Amino acid sequence: MAENKLWYKKPANTYRWTEALPVGNGRLGAMIFGGTHHERIQLNEDSCWSGGFRNRNNPDAVKNLQRIRSLLREGKIKEAEELSRYALTATPEFQRVYQALADLHIQYKDIGGVQDYTRCLLLDEGLAVTEFTANGYSYRREVFASVQDDVIAIKMSTNNPAGISFDARLVRNRLCESSGAAGDNIIYVDGVNGGTNGISFCCMTSAHAARGEISTVGEYIVCKNAREVVLYVTAATSFRQQNSAYSCVKTLTAVSHKDFNSVRNAHIEHYKAIESRVSFDLATSESDLPTDERLALVKEGGTDLGLIALYFRYGRYLLMSCSRPGSLPANLQGIWCQDFLPAWDSKYTININAQMNYWPAEICNLQECHRPLFEHIKRMHPNGVATASKMYGAKGFVAHHNTDLWGDTAPQDTWIGSTYWVMGAAWLCLHIWEHYEYTLDKKFLEEHFYLIKDACLFFEDFLIENQNGELVVSPTISPENTYVLPDGKHAWLTEGCAMDSQILVELFDAFEQACKVLDCDRELAAKAAEMRAKLPPIKIGQNGGIMEWLEEKVEAEPGHRHISHLFALFPGNGISPETTPDLAQAARKTLELRLSQGGGHTGWSRAWIINFYARLGDGKETYFHLNELLRHSTLPNLFDDHPPFQIDGNFGATAAIAHMFVQSSQNHVYLLKALPEEWQNGSFKGLCAKGGLVIDLTWKCGILLTANITAKADYTGIIVFGGQQKQINLAKGESVILKF
Repeated sequence: MAENKLWYKKPANTYRWTEALPVGNGRLGAMIFGGTHHERIQLNEDSCWSGGFRNRNNPDAVKNLQRIRSLLREGKIKEAEELSRYALTATPEFQRVYQALADLHIQYKDIGGVQDYTRCLLLDEGLAVTEFTANGYSYRREVFASVQDDVIAIKMSTNNPAGISFDARLVRNRLCESSGAAGDNIIYVDGVNGGTNGISFCCMTSAHAARGEISTVGEYIVCKNAREVVLYVTAATSFRQQNSAYSCVKTLTAVSHKDFNSVRNAHIEHYKAIESRVSFDLATSESDLPTDERLALVKEGGTDLGLIALYFRYGRYLLMSCSRPGSLPANLQGIWCQDFLPAWDSKYTININAQMNYWPAEICNLQECHRPLFEHIKRMHPNGVATASKMYGAKGFVAHHNTDLWGDTAPQDTWIGSTYWVMGAAWLCLHIWEHYEYTLDKKFLEEHFYLIKDACLFFEDFLIENQNGELVVSPTISPENTYVLPDGKHAWLTEGCAMDSQILVELFDAFEQACKVLDCDRELAAKAAEMRAKLPPIKIGQNGGIMEWLEEKVEAEPGHRHISHLFALFPGNGISPETTPDLAQAARKTLELRLSQGGGHTGWSRAWIINFYARLGDGKETYFHLNELLRHSTLPNLFDDHPPFQIDGNFGATAAIAHMFVQSSQNHVYLLKALPEEWQNGSFKGLCAKGGLVIDLTWKCGILLTANITAKADYTGIIVFGGQQKQINLAKGESVILKF
């Protein structure tokens, strides 16, 4: 039976945010603690950031670029790093910071001793529900985030004849301008983040009761003796709205004219239409233990196949909840953040983390959830054109290892190990091509083609020839790894590295193919092919693994969390057991070396490792590292733990589970390639493959019984299971059932 909920026997600790349960509609998010006498609902709005856009491009970069390159060529690495710190660091060095919006605190009156308590997150309806009894009466609280009505909805009900009495207020500590009432049933908090160049915000809550008394006093909503109460919460910022308060009032007024059940039913219908596209069942009985107790047993060394299936379903839920058309893309914490200065600013870290957030989007049938990322790349483009020109004297567009809500593309921080890396936009543009490969949406490709093209144009100017006549990125780093110089000093900056070349192979290839599809830019496509041919090839080092740098170097941290030199294995396509067996074996050796030195110690890194082993077709190692992710990097509410919480590990692992069952290229689909022995029986419905395919699978005793394949576009290709291959030819809308 497919499991449908996370559930717990006690409320989340008010001060342990990662015990709370998330809801979201892409733009608005909330963490539900499930308290009985006091409820905390922590709120977020995706554009609540610390300030406005600033031109941070360092004007001295272009004047010093050639000197930095010369120092690297001469082996004067530390001098090159020092000059880079002066000339390539942005001015000022920091981008904007994502911030918590507010907390809604609800203090209940006259609730006695609590019994029969449960709280849960219903994944088949998108509802967070808290239920308990007190003094013999039942109490229920239901929370969801509505896409259609753009609110967080909270319904409280009881069969107690005296009803429910409480007071509620919105709190943003010292970081607000004003708070109070905006009518007989509305409270608000508002302010400006970042001063005169900042973002103004407003958050409002309205209360509605068919029976009982609702009033506002000061900054409180006061409710007395209501059998049913509905609170609606919304928010707005000046990122989208000129008048945030007016926007909130308009939203709350519109929803207040609707019957709550119609709001609820519309939410569930909309949510189910997306959530139900995919199902995953490992033919296990549903556990009667709470989710935190199940996780604790796994952490003690046990196994729980049902928990893995639940984790996968939860991953899809999280992406649906924090990335929807019209919202900003999922950041380091998705949308859920309790801090005003969160770890790594909770921005968009684009040397893997933001990209990993979207690894499940296409294969897990959540294509519309990918759209916010594409819109953000568009937002980055004009800034990236300015950065390319002003900092590097290059055409095209570029981004470094971070961006924020404004699409800032200048370097972030002054840490050499990450800051001076120019591959962010190139990697992001590969998501555009991936979406086309899965959907064959030519109109989409036409709309976004200029982004891929301009990412290529930057490297036409920026690449230089090394002493071997190869085209390399200089200066660069291998994120975020350190090597040891002959004198024992640690260094980062280098002339060319493996990851850069692997990304550029994918980028130039995507550009060439896009030119063929759109019948355009043939001359530039030929130039891209020439550049691709001159990129350094993937090399195997003396230790038998893939070389991370273009020359043999001693790693200062052999168990480093980044495994950048395996980009071509995943998410790239340059290494595979089928087409490059020698490189695949070297990639396996690379993983063994990393893991033997303590690698995989962060949640997202472990998730990447799971994808590597899935691509290698190793079900045993894939399953082992899935369990390691649960044991060492998963929090009570199943959030990923870096530590601290980062959502990329959730999304990376969700994608990895899907890739255990379906992997695809343009004309090959591999089924059950990394099926663990422990997963003998099961089924999957609704996974997607490149070429516009949707696939349902059923297997028993480790053997594929049937594969039901539906084409969303005309398709010709080969389906592979084990040693068997079957060619299929499907017209758009046709299906075929294959038996092996």
